[in-house]
Amino acid sequence: MTENTGKSPQQLERLRRRAAFLRELEEAKALRDRIAPRRARVRRIRAAMRRATYHH
Repeated sequence: MTENTGKSPQQLERLRRRAAFLRELEEAKALRDRIAPRRARVRRIRAAMRRATYHH
């Protein structure tokens, strides 16, 4: 994100906050998957079933 042409400081700050939030969200998901691997597996299977069902 080194290129900031045409973006206001407010927009850049919002993008930085969003990137940090998404990083923390991924870390939280990874931690939850390590703590409860069975639940994580079930969640992945259900997500795959949803994608297979509604992907027409």
